[in-house]
Amino acid sequence: MTFFTMRLRNEFLSHKNATEAFIIPTDKANFSGLVRGNKAFGDVIDLLKNETTEDEIIRAMLAKYDAQEETIRRDVRKGLDALRNTVALSE
Repeated sequence: MTFFTMRLRNEFLSHKNATEAFIIPTDKANFSGLVRGNKAFGDVIDLLKNETTEDEIIRAMLAKYDAQEETIRRDVRKGLDALRNTVALSE
């Protein structure tokens, strides 16, 4: 179980449409580029707009998607790792 909280940094904007989600850095971010993911990634981003934990994200995704917990846990971690690599998370 993970107990530390995280959230999307204010230096990043998010956008999603019916099939994709994007994280875009502002000029104040220490990152230059774009992070793109699928609709589920957009749901994770929405949850990160407020303080949350990895376990809370996983529970929310399990409630929304018909998938095995192992698969959701792996995919959530992969998305969070991508956000950490872009310094988009405040932990």
